[in-house]
Amino acid sequence: MNKHKPLMNQPISRRKMLEICRCGFGSMALMGMMGSLGSACKSTDKSSRDLLSKLAHAPHHLPKAKNIIFLYMDGGVSQVDSFDPKPRLARENGQDPKFKIDATQFNNNGKILQSPWAFKRYGESGMAVSELFPHIASCVDDLALIRSMVSNFPEHTNANYFLHTGSGLQGRPSMGAWVNYGLGSENSNLPGYVVLDGGLVPPGGVDNFKNGFLPADFQASIMKTGDTPVANIKSDSSLSAHQRKKLDFIQQMDEKNQDKSDELEAAIRNYELAYQMQASVPELTEFQSETKATRNLYGLYDEDPHTRNYGAQCLMARRLVERGVRFVELTCPSLAGIDRWDQHHGLKNGHERNAHAVDQPIAGLLKDLKSRGLLEETLVVWTGEFGRTPFAQGQDGRDHNPSAFSMWMAGAGIRGGTIYGQTDEYGYRVAENPVTIHDLHATMLHLLGVDHKMLTYHFGGRDFRLTDVHGHVVKDVLV
Repeated sequence: MNKHKPLMNQPISRRKMLEICRCGFGSMALMGMMGSLGSACKSTDKSSRDLLSKLAHAPHHLPKAKNIIFLYMDGGVSQVDSFDPKPRLARENGQDPKFKIDATQFNNNGKILQSPWAFKRYGESGMAVSELFPHIASCVDDLALIRSMVSNFPEHTNANYFLHTGSGLQGRPSMGAWVNYGLGSENSNLPGYVVLDGGLVPPGGVDNFKNGFLPADFQASIMKTGDTPVANIKSDSSLSAHQRKKLDFIQQMDEKNQDKSDELEAAIRNYELAYQMQASVPELTEFQSETKATRNLYGLYDEDPHTRNYGAQCLMARRLVERGVRFVELTCPSLAGIDRWDQHHGLKNGHERNAHAVDQPIAGLLKDLKSRGLLEETLVVWTGEFGRTPFAQGQDGRDHNPSAFSMWMAGAGIRGGTIYGQTDEYGYRVAENPVTIHDLHATMLHLLGVDHKMLTYHFGGRDFRLTDVHGHVVKDVLV
């Protein structure tokens, strides 16, 4: 006969009860933290591993930014004509350069060429900005301007790969794919990484936005503004039930071989995401819910169709980050007769038309994000792949210059009104505090709460990362 009294018949102190139940409370708290991820947990071991993978998408430290909007200025904006004034160019305009010239893309090097645009100081910070960007100039106290960027490549394709993937060679994962891999998306109905197609495919093509050796579901989803952001995105309501049955059947067939192929698993997730996007994506480009004042802020009523195009991209970018998309990149609009920001000749006309297309929309984006409280959690990055020479190519152009260029960041964790780094008197080479592309990537990841040295993926026998074996966080531009 059992001489011990049943536990339930014994009086229990409050401390004893808490001791007995502590694991249960922990489990309840865990389920609360998992939230909607609980529905993703199926009976199969593979789905359980998927759930654990999602739980692993946690930052390494407290993040300042939840998402990134990357404003890619394809072609290379001239630093000495935009954010880095050099009075010496005006004093020596038309003279032979008094410094050693590095090899350039076309080696058609002419005289010193002064900027066609005047610079003025704006805001409490007194930051100097050229006449090209009067709207962005009104936001300078929110910008951290870096005048000492350097790149490793003087040619567009390799420089674009380097900017986007941290490697000058084709085939590596893009920065957006790394962010998507590291943190995932906050919206199960939208991809974590979106590229908005303004009409120009950059040199290097869509490989700038690919997943590389990461699973396929981390690559960019390329969208456009307008009624059809993605091909075949609008489903036929009469066939929706049939489509769901078809997807379920495909998944059943695929699951039989799912353990044999990570690529197959990624394809299944892409099928499901595409199905979910049919309900959520069309609403993104329906701007009628936006006020007339908001649409005007972004330049949607401008006479220039390219300004309207880029304004729609900027507005769509805001709507995407509102809905939890982690990384959004904007590409430049295609201007008739103008080759992106790549003015080897016709500098004045080309830079002015490009600037007019993006200036008001970008300023509108910054102001709209700020008014909605979104700028505090969104990092906005503006840059091209390299800069331009302070001397002319031919008579009225500028050649590529990877030795110095300007870029800026704004928003989450950024010290507004800051100027970091310095170039020489001609704006040709960095004279103080050089910042590399790897440093830029490390800083972006840091603001997202990710240690760039810890975000790795094992491939080809070793661990890879976006910053390779380089990169330092530029702490002087952070709050």
